[in-house]
Amino acid sequence: MPQPSADGVRVHYGVPVHLPEGARAPDGLVEAALGYEAALMSDDLTTLEGYFAPGDATLRGDEGGLLVGRDTITRFRGRRGGAPKRVIEALHVRPIGDHHAWVAAVTAPLAGGRGLVTQLWERQEGAWRITAAHVSAPPRALDPRVWRVVGEPLLRASASGPLDGLTFAVKDVFAVEGFPIGAGVPAYLEGARPEPRSAASLRALLAEGASVRGIAQTDQFAYSIAGRNAAYGTPPNPAVPGAISGGSSSGPAAAVAMGHATIGLATDTAGSIRIPASYQGLWGLRTTHGAVSTEGVLPLAPSFDTVGWLTRDGETLAAAARASLDPASQLRVGARLVTAAALAESATPEVARSFARAVDALAASGSDISELDDPAFGGEALDALYAAFRTVQASEAWAAHGAWIQAHPGALGADVAARFEWAAAITPEAASDARVRLEAARRALDAALGDAVLVLPSAASVAPAVDADGAEIEAIRAATLRMTAVAGATGRPAVSVPGLTADGAPIGVCFVGPRASDVALVDAAIGWSEQLKHA
Repeated sequence: MPQPSADGVRVHYGVPVHLPEGARAPDGLVEAALGYEAALMSDDLTTLEGYFAPGDATLRGDEGGLLVGRDTITRFRGRRGGAPKRVIEALHVRPIGDHHAWVAAVTAPLAGGRGLVTQLWERQEGAWRITAAHVSAPPRALDPRVWRVVGEPLLRASASGPLDGLTFAVKDVFAVEGFPIGAGVPAYLEGARPEPRSAASLRALLAEGASVRGIAQTDQFAYSIAGRNAAYGTPPNPAVPGAISGGSSSGPAAAVAMGHATIGLATDTAGSIRIPASYQGLWGLRTTHGAVSTEGVLPLAPSFDTVGWLTRDGETLAAAARASLDPASQLRVGARLVTAAALAESATPEVARSFARAVDALAASGSDISELDDPAFGGEALDALYAAFRTVQASEAWAAHGAWIQAHPGALGADVAARFEWAAAITPEAASDARVRLEAARRALDAALGDAVLVLPSAASVAPAVDADGAEIEAIRAATLRMTAVAGATGRPAVSVPGLTADGAPIGVCFVGPRASDVALVDAAIGWSEQLKHA
């Protein structure tokens, strides 16, 4: 039973319980609050579920965002593998009648620091249950899921320019002077030496006034589009709490979405900028192949590797593109937009419906948009394109990293290791045949598109849940790469524009323009994004 202390604070099982003068805690409330804490520390998922009110109105929030509904909260608990150990230093109770109360728990994690948990409790059918909760953990010095190293800033701007005052997060495949490249692989980082000179694309941003905020995490060797790094964890997705961030530019994307940096400097080989942009409601540009120097960038598949940027708005993306691209080499974008039904068929039904609304909104706003009827964009042709693209990409990835991987068995996570194992089995003859088929597909796609801008969903689905199994992630990956491979195979620029939702989560609309039209494509996309607001 609670015992009064000398100063009037009641002590319950060693925990001080603070109440306003003259108030008393409703019967059973303190026991329920401490019982919840005990279940949390023992990771008793069944008991924890019972402490939350059933239904879709129950809320739980933390630094990662808001979870809505008891089922969603239960899934979150099941995939996180238990909470950090802590003790309750004090409970502050504010009764709201006999059946409701607000409780604040001051926590002391065993790892140090202080946290705070606030809960709204309600007596339902004789039992106390939480209807809303917010968890504040001790602030992190650095979130290793997002950042490898960070500074204030890490590198200062080298000159003043249109990017003055902006900061950027650098994907950990770019050379940053004085720091080694880690590529998302601890063993690779351990053996790497500090880079003597920053990558050319990084220097271009510094020369226009931006500063490096830090080096952000990537999927291992950038060979994934999920954002789940087996060594460092999954960066949070602030747009969809409990969902993956998208990769392989997962760290820069999360840093920008969370407001830690203004720009994400990243790479896109098969969708690694467009997909995290889509999943997190960001703007993202894959540039024309070869338009931005890849000097100082760790390769994955040089035939497709491009440098690009992630931002929270179109104007900043346009500024980054102008700072990095030669204006004399840039072309204008025509007004004609085209879609291809077979591309949208790769998407989930929810994304396909959302994209159809986007097409209708563009047409209703006066855009010249039509369906492309050409065999190059038929279902069989797109399947063949994806197969050839995937083979060439894998062959080049093995050529870039196979020797290191063979010398360091067990260094990679299971998903990326399986991808490289498949790549190792590709024969020179198979790779050569795939290149021939890819070049033929490229010519056919170029002939079908001409100077039109292709419009398609940026990804096949909204961001999958963090606890989605490997088979689900692989199926989404294949469906998405079938769509993103068009820009990769043709070397065309592609900008992902936010604004649509499916199942309440963001989904991007991708505009693929003619080669060397990057800046004009972003400028045009800013206008199209206004039209998409009517979708």
